[in-house]
Amino acid sequence: MSTIKALALGSYTEAKYHPFAGVDHEFEQVFAGELEVQSSEDYGLLNKDTLSEYKLVIAYTEFSDVKISLQHSSALLSYVAGGGGLLVVHNGISLQRNQELGVMLGGYFTHHPEYTSLHLSIPVPEHPIMQGIGDFVIQDEPYYFEMQPHFETTILAEYPHDGAMRPAAWCHEFGLGRVVYLMPGHHLPSFSVEPFRQMIKQGGLWAAALL
Repeated sequence: MSTIKALALGSYTEAKYHPFAGVDHEFEQVFAGELEVQSSEDYGLLNKDTLSEYKLVIAYTEFSDVKISLQHSSALLSYVAGGGGLLVVHNGISLQRNQELGVMLGGYFTHHPEYTSLHLSIPVPEHPIMQGIGDFVIQDEPYYFEMQPHFETTILAEYPHDGAMRPAAWCHEFGLGRVVYLMPGHHLPSFSVEPFRQMIKQGGLWAAALL
């Protein structure tokens, strides 16, 4: 039986806010027995031939003003539109610095207030990604987003902050592929919260069309 693989991208050497070291091992452990996660900071892996080896791409990419090359962003777009899975965790939303990738993500990060205790509620407990996951509390950064207009997505989790309910996770199809975004994941302690670990696993398997 061939190994089903996932590619996880993050920053080891130039991480300003969210180092990938340690988080990479959390992804490997979460998907152990389901997907073999290979971690890298090399955007050069975003090419047609290399991506064809993977069922899932996991983005924990660092915030930066430097765009990904058009060659790499177009390869990722084609990969997902052609049936690949994309799981974006916390700062991975930074892919939005490439406008075309921002559209595929379905939401645009604007800013975040201070790190705090977040009470996540689950509006669609019947969704495959959220089955078995109830409301939970996590210490993390409350990201604020502007959702893409005229774009259908399913809000998987939300949290109250500053007088409004705000999206904390969502998913949608993009072409023949699937995209999942999960807001928590600021640092390693976030990955010890069991409901969040379950969201990562079920979200990744759903994105990869394995759930």
